[in-house]
Amino acid sequence: MTLMGRVLVMVTAAAMAIPLAAQTRKPPTTRKPVPAPAPAGATKKAAPEMVCPAPLGAGVRTKLSFCEVLAGRDPGAGVLIRIPPHRGPATLTFDLHNLHLYSEEQVRAKRAFARYTATIGVLTMDNTLVSRAVVQNEFRTAADLVDRVGGGAGPGGVKAVAPTGVEPVAVTIAEADEQVSLLGEKVTIEGASGPPTTFSQPGRPIAVVSNVMIEYRPAPPRRGR
Repeated sequence: MTLMGRVLVMVTAAAMAIPLAAQTRKPPTTRKPVPAPAPAGATKKAAPEMVCPAPLGAGVRTKLSFCEVLAGRDPGAGVLIRIPPHRGPATLTFDLHNLHLYSEEQVRAKRAFARYTATIGVLTMDNTLVSRAVVQNEFRTAADLVDRVGGGAGPGGVKAVAPTGVEPVAVTIAEADEQVSLLGEKVTIEGASGPPTTFSQPGRPIAVVSNVMIEYRPAPPRRGR
């Protein structure tokens, strides 16, 4: 047998001596993908804690809570809205309405007309103005009311005053602010006869708010020492 033949015989014998398990490798194990965790600091939207010094009442149809915004200069006496601990700016949203004294007789006589322009301020507790909001609308018929408010002595147990018109408002709140106040500034009312009249006396109802919400990115919990 030649030298080359002997080499081939030795290689073949060595290959046969290797166990089958060593010759056949297992395929790599495929792991199931792990679901990605929810992004840290996702935004949250909720109704905030609120102190309303002059609640108007709940809507008969909408079930919304309406709060009067009174004229004043002291933020502590306004509609107080608590801002949850948040990272970065938060967004305060609400609907702003005018306040109308409803008269069924004037509506039937087609003499019910009023044009309202109300202005309120959003302030921090150190009396810094964050933003102003304005709502303007005209009233002619009952269809111009947002809703009737329960708890009154009128027909159906509703109040004579009711919200009219709607202006969606969005205000950016700084990260450092934990509470803001809504204060009325002035309301101008124009009737069917006579010139427009502006009211701004402290304590006078200027406008109405409803559907107050706050959208924010929750701040991480504070670590104790």
